[in-house]
Amino acid sequence: MVKRPTMQDIARRAGVTKAAVSFALNGRPGVSEPTRRRILAIADELGWQPSSVARALSDGRAGSFGLVIDRPARTLGLEPFFMQLISGIQAELVRHTTPLLLTMAEDQAAEIALYRDWWARRLVDGVFVVDLQVGDARVPVLEELGMPAVVLGAPLGTGSLPAVWSDEAAAVATVVSHLRQLGHRRIARVAGPARLRHTWVRTTAFERATRGAGMVGRTVETDYSGERGAAATAELLRDDPATRPTAILYDNDVMALSGLTAARGLGLAVPADLSIVAWDDSALCELVDPPLTALSRDIRGYGAHAARRLREAAGGAPVGDLQDAAPSLTLRRSTGPAPGGLGG
Repeated sequence: MVKRPTMQDIARRAGVTKAAVSFALNGRPGVSEPTRRRILAIADELGWQPSSVARALSDGRAGSFGLVIDRPARTLGLEPFFMQLISGIQAELVRHTTPLLLTMAEDQAAEIALYRDWWARRLVDGVFVVDLQVGDARVPVLEELGMPAVVLGAPLGTGSLPAVWSDEAAAVATVVSHLRQLGHRRIARVAGPARLRHTWVRTTAFERATRGAGMVGRTVETDYSGERGAAATAELLRDDPATRPTAILYDNDVMALSGLTAARGLGLAVPADLSIVAWDDSALCELVDPPLTALSRDIRGYGAHAARRLREAAGGAPVGDLQDAAPSLTLRRSTGPAPGGLGG
């Protein structure tokens, strides 16, 4: 094993005391400018990096941020959204060589335990909070700890925590309006877990938009997996052709793809018999035939905005909510006019 260089190694090479090395590396007075430059050059040559533990003890800062995801690994690994989000967060943090401590938890209790442990041990300077739940137990705990945090999601039930969010209700209204213009009058939505705040926002908006447009709308809850998405699609399409939906909005791209396969398995053509819309556009939506109409947004930019907000909060700056751009509808060949005589 290669030994990690220490301040003592630098002191030995430079022929100075360890205290002098500490003064030079931390930009403190106590050494001459030529000596400071020589110590810094030797530290760079040896590849010395400050210890996060030592730094936390000296200034109370860990120099890293945390992200805990409470989702089954099998669904997380398939969903492009989180990969793009993490990529955006990392792209911003790497500009300041700030590590991201990423882990998964089996439930909110385990996630809260991690927060308490990280904060007590000074392992992170703040955390990103994702998948906010209705009546989320994490919010009051983070407020109690005084732990800097940024919520990725609508500022509902977020307490004093700042949120980075986009208008998902407006996105739902855009989809409903598009389908209505195509003549659809019976549409469905295959949703994520009802306990999630953004699912509640979308469901409320879907019910309001369909009711306001004089349409029949139905929502089926799932877990975001392809298997459940396919099962929900089959359930919706088993109804009589005169009553089943002629269009379906899916809460993620994975379920939309599985829904496309399920519809074909039932002998239906897309979009002749059924129109399909996916939430959170990805390469997957463009690689299938027909390519899927999807709600698109800059997810990497969304993550970067959250990272900048969290850095500001961890630095002691007052941070408020930030509304990101709302998702826009990218039209592709999976949506078309309602089947003749079935949309009315």
